[in-house]
Amino acid sequence: MRHIRASIAAAAIGMLLAATACTASSGSTSGQTADAASASTYAVTLSDELKITPAMIDAPANTALTFDVTNEGKGQHSFAVQAPGQTYETALLDGGATATLAVPGLAAGSYEYLCTVPGHADAGMKGMLMVAEGAGTVQAAGATTGSSASPMASMTAQQMADAHQEGVDAFVKQLTDGPNTQGFGLQPLKPKIVGGVKEFDLTVSRVKWEITPGTFVDAMAFNDQVPGPLITVDPGDRVRFFIQNQLDQPFALHFHGLTLPNAMDGVPFVTQDPIMPGHSWTYHSHFNSAKQVGAGLYGPLIVAPKNGWQSVYGVNPDVETSVFLGDGQLGYNLNGKGFPATQPIIAKRGDWVLIHMANDGELLHPMHLHGMHFEVVGEDGFPLSASNRYMADTLVIAPGSRFDLLVHATNPGVWAFHCHILNHVEGPMGMFGMVTALMVK
Repeated sequence: MRHIRASIAAAAIGMLLAATACTASSGSTSGQTADAASASTYAVTLSDELKITPAMIDAPANTALTFDVTNEGKGQHSFAVQAPGQTYETALLDGGATATLAVPGLAAGSYEYLCTVPGHADAGMKGMLMVAEGAGTVQAAGATTGSSASPMASMTAQQMADAHQEGVDAFVKQLTDGPNTQGFGLQPLKPKIVGGVKEFDLTVSRVKWEITPGTFVDAMAFNDQVPGPLITVDPGDRVRFFIQNQLDQPFALHFHGLTLPNAMDGVPFVTQDPIMPGHSWTYHSHFNSAKQVGAGLYGPLIVAPKNGWQSVYGVNPDVETSVFLGDGQLGYNLNGKGFPATQPIIAKRGDWVLIHMANDGELLHPMHLHGMHFEVVGEDGFPLSASNRYMADTLVIAPGSRFDLLVHATNPGVWAFHCHILNHVEGPMGMFGMVTALMVK
């Protein structure tokens, strides 16, 4: 999150989308063929509590294994078995979806299974596959059999504490050493002025995106960034967007918070045709939205008041920033990054901080600020009247919702700011995902 002092921000409008079902990563195999007559079959469930049930499976050696996988959550999850030199995994499963994963016979030994969505395994979404001669039972979820039943059983308390501290140190070190990952979204996009109209060029394409240090994911992006570029306009502006689709699938653009002509609403075959691969359109994707938005196709359009934010909210912010909440195939993230790669919000004591928040994920995220309260002053692009504003330190943000928050930074220190669904932010090895901090000097 950048320290932005310019007047930009408030009707945060999610530009949506473009993403395919998760493809198998390099060196992985999906849909292996197994000998049904000799296979052992196991039922596996995935949940939004970031658990895989059962937590441990005993399986026979040198026997083909079949896993019947059900995603009982609403968010996207996957199931993968890691073997030496090979990962067998399902595609990314939407809520309620099922899949069958076939794994060839494995030699006796201990193997791990996990969800491959970034951050989920770190939060505990994994288990142990114990392969032995003559085995073939499933350990009930939560039960223990010796020290091998829990995926974290091999870690000491000190190792868990050290892993947690390592993440915090990496986050804080960015203050002196700069960002610990490559690529950042929300880079300001300047328009061309053509005949009095502000024109913005947007390209949608696939990118490799560094979500946490050293971890790259397949993403879809506007202008090679997640979230997309920061677009700021003034009330009354005439605006034109030129969209070029470099994806391998159709795409359409939809804006939240603006009242537009019906023909520009961006719903394929309802108000307009989709933009096909290699084609352009002058006008949020609204095509294959669950995949495309989850893969990174969203960004802010800020309609800034001509007379500054004081004319709307009663104060001129010293710090202004946007925070986009994401989940899905990029994992739990803030502005396209997972902790410790998230960026802190930095303010001086006494500053007013204006935060534009938007949820472009598929899940509810209650965002909680430590140390100070914030005032909710705007919702879905509309300023709230003085009588309807309210103080809080936790705000539940539904998918598609946008809020403006004002924080009076009166309390010095480093204050955590995170989603309060705790398995979106912390696991046995420490913090991950939707965590940042407000640092008041």
